[in-house]
Amino acid sequence: MKEITFRVERCLGCKSCELACAVAHSTSQNLVQALDEFPLAKKRLAVLLLDEKNSLVRSNSFVLQCRHCSQPACVDVCIAGGVAKDEATGVVTFNAERCVGCWSCTMLCPFGGIVRDIRGSRALKCDRCPDRDTPACVEACPTRALVYSEVEELCEESSR
Repeated sequence: MKEITFRVERCLGCKSCELACAVAHSTSQNLVQALDEFPLAKKRLAVLLLDEKNSLVRSNSFVLQCRHCSQPACVDVCIAGGVAKDEATGVVTFNAERCVGCWSCTMLCPFGGIVRDIRGSRALKCDRCPDRDTPACVEACPTRALVYSEVEELCEESSR
């Protein structure tokens, strides 16, 4: 099963992943055209810049996105049945048509990976770009801080 892994030591905080995510979820799937769409496409992840207290130098950044948990609390708490886990792929899917905007999933997610789209009164989350071989955020990362690979490959790489 493939996972998106974040390498904190490689992240520059450039937010290329955020932009790529928004464009991938736009109607046109084109950066220039997406800027003219209404409503604007929303990103499903966020890059947080972590600064040392009272310092002008950024010490680290962190990508906040859905972790597609093995036992996702968001699935259990969704009163409308809009959040489900695909056991074959491990992806936690979201059906916006079923979302009633109660925000229970956003409150229960321990990673803050589900965001509120207030204009549409619904939740949004990473879907791992199901129409692509590699998620847009991973493809856009210039330093390979985001990696999309099999769990076994990740374990082998980290043990080296």
